[in-house]
Amino acid sequence: MTPLPSPVEPPPALEDRALDQLRYIRRAMEEAGSFTTVSGWAQVAIGVVGLMAAAIAHGQASPRAWMGVWIAAAALGFALSIAGLVHKARRLGVPAFAGPARRFVLTFCLPLVAGAGITVALDRAGLHPLLPGTWLLLFGVGVAAGGAFSVRTVPVMGLCFMGLGLVGLFVPWGLSEALMAIGFGGLMIGFGVVIAWRHGG
Repeated sequence: MTPLPSPVEPPPALEDRALDQLRYIRRAMEEAGSFTTVSGWAQVAIGVVGLMAAAIAHGQASPRAWMGVWIAAAALGFALSIAGLVHKARRLGVPAFAGPARRFVLTFCLPLVAGAGITVALDRAGLHPLLPGTWLLLFGVGVAAGGAFSVRTVPVMGLCFMGLGLVGLFVPWGLSEALMAIGFGGLMIGFGVVIAWRHGG
Protein backbone atom coordinates (compact mmCIF):
# COMPACT_ATOMS: atom_id res chain seq x y z
CA MET A 1 0.00 0.00 0.00
CA THR A 2 1.21 3.50 -0.83
CA PRO A 3 1.31 5.88 2.18
CA LEU A 4 -0.83 8.91 1.94
CA PRO A 5 1.13 12.13 1.27
CA SER A 6 1.45 14.42 4.27
CA PRO A 7 -0.72 17.48 4.05
CA VAL A 8 1.06 20.52 2.68
CA GLU A 9 0.42 23.77 4.47
CA PRO A 10 -0.99 26.41 2.18
CA PRO A 11 1.36 29.29 1.33
CA PRO A 12 0.78 32.50 3.25
CA ALA A 13 -1.79 34.76 1.78
CA LEU A 14 -0.50 37.27 -0.75
CA GLU A 15 -1.91 40.10 1.36
CA ASP A 16 0.05 39.00 4.44
CA ARG A 17 3.29 38.82 2.50
CA ALA A 18 2.70 42.25 1.01
CA LEU A 19 2.07 43.74 4.45
CA ASP A 20 5.27 42.16 5.78
CA GLN A 21 7.24 43.62 2.90
CA LEU A 22 5.73 47.05 3.43
CA ARG A 23 6.64 46.93 7.12
CA TYR A 24 10.20 45.97 6.23
CA ILE A 25 10.50 48.79 3.67
CA ARG A 26 9.11 51.32 6.13
CA ARG A 27 11.53 50.20 8.84
CA ALA A 28 14.46 50.37 6.42
CA MET A 29 13.48 53.89 5.32
CA GLU A 30 13.21 55.03 8.93
CA GLU A 31 16.67 53.66 9.67
CA ALA A 32 18.23 55.27 6.60
CA GLY A 33 16.41 58.57 6.71
CA SER A 34 17.40 61.85 8.29
CA PHE A 35 16.37 63.11 11.70
CA THR A 36 13.83 65.87 11.05
CA THR A 37 12.06 66.12 14.41
CA VAL A 38 14.44 68.64 15.95
CA SER A 39 12.10 71.27 17.39
CA GLY A 40 13.04 74.79 16.41
CA TRP A 41 10.65 76.36 18.88
CA ALA A 42 12.07 74.25 21.71
CA GLN A 43 15.50 75.58 20.75
CA VAL A 44 14.18 79.13 20.95
CA ALA A 45 12.90 78.41 24.46
CA ILE A 46 16.28 76.92 25.40
CA GLY A 47 17.97 80.05 24.08
CA VAL A 48 15.78 82.23 26.31
CA VAL A 49 16.75 80.03 29.26
CA GLY A 50 20.40 80.45 28.23
CA LEU A 51 20.17 84.23 28.21
CA MET A 52 18.52 84.21 31.64
CA ALA A 53 21.19 81.84 32.95
CA ALA A 54 23.95 84.10 31.64
CA ALA A 55 22.46 87.09 33.43
CA ILE A 56 21.95 85.22 36.71
CA ALA A 57 25.32 83.45 36.64
CA HIS A 58 27.20 86.70 36.03
CA GLY A 59 26.20 87.99 39.45
CA GLN A 60 27.25 84.90 41.42
CA ALA A 61 29.88 85.31 44.12
CA SER A 62 31.74 82.02 43.57
CA PRO A 63 32.69 79.82 40.60
CA ARG A 64 30.69 76.90 42.00
CA ALA A 65 27.57 79.04 42.30
CA TRP A 66 28.17 80.12 38.70
CA MET A 67 28.44 76.46 37.71
CA GLY A 68 25.25 75.63 39.59
CA VAL A 69 23.26 78.18 37.60
CA TRP A 70 24.49 76.81 34.29
CA ILE A 71 24.02 73.17 35.26
CA ALA A 72 20.43 73.89 36.29
CA ALA A 73 19.90 75.71 32.97
CA ALA A 74 21.37 72.73 31.09
CA ALA A 75 18.99 70.32 32.84
CA LEU A 76 16.01 72.53 32.00
CA GLY A 77 17.21 72.90 28.42
CA PHE A 78 17.54 69.13 28.04
CA ALA A 79 13.99 68.64 29.30
CA LEU A 80 12.68 71.29 26.88
CA SER A 81 14.55 69.65 24.01
CA ILE A 82 13.08 66.20 24.70
CA ALA A 83 9.58 67.63 25.16
CA GLY A 84 9.86 69.54 21.89
CA LEU A 85 11.16 66.50 20.04
CA VAL A 86 8.33 64.27 21.28
CA HIS A 87 5.69 66.90 20.51
CA LYS A 88 6.96 67.47 16.96
CA ALA A 89 7.28 63.73 16.29
CA ARG A 90 3.68 63.15 17.38
CA ARG A 91 2.48 66.03 15.23
CA LEU A 92 4.32 64.62 12.20
CA GLY A 93 3.20 61.07 12.98
CA VAL A 94 6.70 59.61 13.17
CA PRO A 95 8.50 57.68 15.96
CA ALA A 96 10.25 60.00 18.41
CA PHE A 97 13.22 57.73 19.19
CA ALA A 98 13.64 55.36 16.26
CA GLY A 99 16.11 55.13 13.38
CA PRO A 100 18.03 58.37 12.80
CA ALA A 101 16.53 59.98 15.91
CA ARG A 102 18.07 57.27 18.08
CA ARG A 103 21.44 57.66 16.36
CA PHE A 104 21.27 61.44 16.76
CA VAL A 105 20.58 61.24 20.49
CA LEU A 106 23.34 58.69 21.08
CA THR A 107 25.93 60.64 19.08
CA PHE A 108 24.91 63.92 20.72
CA CYS A 109 25.03 62.57 24.26
CA LEU A 110 28.50 61.00 24.14
CA PRO A 111 30.40 64.35 24.08
CA LEU A 112 28.12 65.59 26.87
CA VAL A 113 29.09 62.64 29.05
CA ALA A 114 32.74 63.44 28.35
CA GLY A 115 32.02 67.07 29.23
CA ALA A 116 30.57 66.06 32.58
CA GLY A 117 33.77 64.24 33.48
CA ILE A 118 35.96 67.11 32.31
CA THR A 119 33.81 69.56 34.27
CA VAL A 120 34.41 67.65 37.51
CA ALA A 121 38.15 67.52 36.80
CA LEU A 122 38.41 71.24 36.02
CA ASP A 123 36.36 72.13 39.08
CA ARG A 124 38.59 70.05 41.36
CA ALA A 125 41.67 71.66 39.82
CA GLY A 126 40.24 75.16 40.23
CA LEU A 127 40.42 75.80 36.47
CA HIS A 128 36.97 77.34 36.19
CA PRO A 129 37.94 79.88 33.48
CA LEU A 130 38.29 76.94 31.08
CA LEU A 131 34.70 75.79 31.62
CA PRO A 132 32.91 78.13 29.16
CA GLY A 133 35.15 77.21 26.26
CA THR A 134 35.03 73.52 27.15
CA TRP A 135 31.25 73.46 27.41
CA LEU A 136 30.73 75.36 24.16
CA LEU A 137 33.25 73.20 22.32
CA LEU A 138 31.90 69.83 23.48
CA PHE A 139 28.28 70.87 22.97
CA GLY A 140 29.23 71.91 19.45
CA VAL A 141 30.93 68.57 18.83
CA GLY A 142 27.79 66.75 19.93
CA VAL A 143 25.51 68.87 17.76
CA ALA A 144 27.78 68.67 14.71
CA ALA A 145 28.25 64.90 15.02
CA GLY A 146 24.58 64.20 15.72
CA GLY A 147 23.67 66.62 12.96
CA ALA A 148 25.11 64.18 10.43
CA PHE A 149 21.76 62.39 10.82
CA SER A 150 19.67 65.55 10.68
CA VAL A 151 18.93 68.52 8.46
CA ARG A 152 21.88 70.63 7.26
CA THR A 153 21.14 73.51 9.64
CA VAL A 154 21.95 71.38 12.69
CA PRO A 155 25.62 70.54 11.92
CA VAL A 156 26.20 74.14 10.86
CA MET A 157 24.98 75.22 14.29
CA GLY A 158 27.35 72.70 15.87
CA LEU A 159 30.31 74.14 13.97
CA CYS A 160 29.39 77.63 15.17
CA PHE A 161 29.39 76.39 18.78
CA MET A 162 32.75 74.72 18.23
CA GLY A 163 34.18 78.00 16.93
CA LEU A 164 32.93 79.87 19.99
CA GLY A 165 34.36 77.17 22.24
CA LEU A 166 37.80 77.31 20.69
CA VAL A 167 37.86 81.08 21.15
CA GLY A 168 36.53 80.73 24.69
CA LEU A 169 39.48 78.58 25.73
CA PHE A 170 41.92 81.43 25.12
CA VAL A 171 40.12 84.62 26.20
CA PRO A 172 39.71 86.22 29.65
CA TRP A 173 36.86 85.17 31.94
CA GLY A 174 34.63 88.13 31.13
CA LEU A 175 34.76 87.45 27.41
CA SER A 176 34.21 83.73 27.85
CA GLU A 177 31.08 84.53 29.88
CA ALA A 178 29.86 86.67 27.00
CA LEU A 179 30.50 83.79 24.61
CA MET A 180 28.28 81.58 26.77
CA ALA A 181 25.45 84.07 26.34
CA ILE A 182 26.10 84.32 22.60
CA GLY A 183 26.17 80.54 22.16
CA PHE A 184 23.58 79.13 24.52
CA GLY A 185 21.40 82.21 24.11
CA GLY A 186 21.81 83.89 20.73
CA LEU A 187 22.82 80.93 18.57
CA MET A 188 20.10 78.72 20.03
CA ILE A 189 17.42 81.32 19.34
CA GLY A 190 18.71 82.19 15.85
CA PHE A 191 19.08 78.63 14.62
CA GLY A 192 15.87 77.63 16.36
CA VAL A 193 13.93 80.19 14.34
CA VAL A 194 15.56 78.94 11.13
CA ILE A 195 14.71 75.31 11.91
CA ALA A 196 11.13 76.19 12.87
CA TRP A 197 10.68 78.21 9.67
CA ARG A 198 12.27 75.73 7.26
CA HIS A 199 11.41 72.40 8.82
CA GLY A 200 7.93 72.66 10.26
CA GLY A 201 8.27 73.88 13.83
